[in-house]
Formats: sequence, structure tokens, C-alpha cells
Amino acid sequence: MLVVKNLSKSFGAVKALDNINFCLKKGEITALLGPNGAGKTTLLRLLTGVYTPDCGEVTLNGYNISTEPQQALHQFSYVPESGSLYPELTVFEYLQYIAQLHRLTHQDFVDSLVFLMKQLDLGDVINQKTETLSKGYRRRVGIAGALLSGPAILILDEPTEGLDPNQKFSLRHFLKEYSKDRIVIISTHIMEEVAATANRVILLNKGKLIRDTFPEELKKISPDNDLEQAFRKITE
Repeated sequence: MLVVKNLSKSFGAVKALDNINFCLKKGEITALLGPNGAGKTTLLRLLTGVYTPDCGEVTLNGYNISTEPQQALHQFSYVPESGSLYPELTVFEYLQYIAQLHRLTHQDFVDSLVFLMKQLDLGDVINQKTETLSKGYRRRVGIAGALLSGPAILILDEPTEGLDPNQKFSLRHFLKEYSKDRIVIISTHIMEEVAATANRVILLNKGKLIRDTFPEELKKISPDNDLEQAFRKITE
């Protein structure tokens, strides 16, 4: 269980997040929404220990990220929107390096690699250098690296950016299966992504949490039962 309690963060006079509270549990794919400047990136960086909160706390399965970072953060994997790979490494070498960082055994690495190659369709590029890959393949390799250790919580910023429709469908299906016994958070501006993937929505605006609801409930705010219209109505 991921618990965010009274979380606040300021940068000088700017309050990026103001007293945020929510709790996430296994079996959920939560979409983190908000206009630019709403505080989404700040929240993700607090969740993953990049930033230290001014007040409040984040705990995962009872471990506080600020005071018990080793126990808490090894359960997280985060793929930022602009996540970069090592251009001189092949896909296999990159994933092997990530496995070594996580101290996976050779057998665990092999088992995860075989599984992820199939799920993310990486077989054709496994021996290519990452600098030669298309944007869609680079995205999938980054996600594969995040999944190697089977993290309890997976955070993806714009997960289907650069993917074609077939790849989007496959990834969404995989995330739904993966989330059955884990927590998945996606940060996105694409309402299609929310409708197709998420079963919960956390909506930020101007540093405040203004909605914690379900996609179907959020749609009802719009006369046309449309997520994008509902988002504009709440945040404009």
C-alpha cells in the first residue's frame, strides 16, 4: 500500500504541492492528471525520493521514503517521459546492466528477460545498440528495464509516447495484468490513455488535489460524458 499523507513542497515562494493526501493499493492503475504546472512532476519526484518534502510523508508497505529509503525505494520503478538509455550499449547489455544494479541472480535475469522480450516484443532488437532504436523501441526498452526486478509500484510518465496503435494496445493489456497484484501509476495528458487503462484518477490543479475518483465518475461532470471536456471544466 502506498500512503501519501499531508504532503507539501515549495520552491521559494511557489507552493508546488499543498497538503496532498491519498492511498493506493494493489490492483489499481491510477492516472495522475493535471494541467501544466499542476504539480504532477513534483509529486512523482517526491514519490521516488528525488525530492524531500517540506512536510508530510510517503510510505510504501510501511516504509517511509525519507527516513527508510533503502527499504522503500527498492520497491519502486520509475520511467520518466524523457528517460534516456546508454547509447553505446545493446538492448541486452543495457538490461543486463540494470539487472546487475538490482542484484538479480542470473536465473532471475534470464527469466525476466525472456518474459519481457515476449511481452514488449523486443526480440528483433535485443542485439541492437540503443542509439539505433526508434522512439517506440527506446520507450519499450526503458519500460523493460523498470520491470526487470518486478517492482511493487511502477510509475510511468506518458507510457505510450512514441508507440504505434498495436504497441499501445499490447502495453495497456500488459499493465492491466501487471497491476492485479501491484500498484501502477501513469502520468499523462492523453485522455484516451486514461479511458483505456486507468481505473482511478487523481487530478491535481495549482498544487492541490481536486479530485480522487474513477474515470466513469469524472466523465459525468461533462454534459457529453466526455473525459476531455470534464478535465477542461474542472481545471480552467
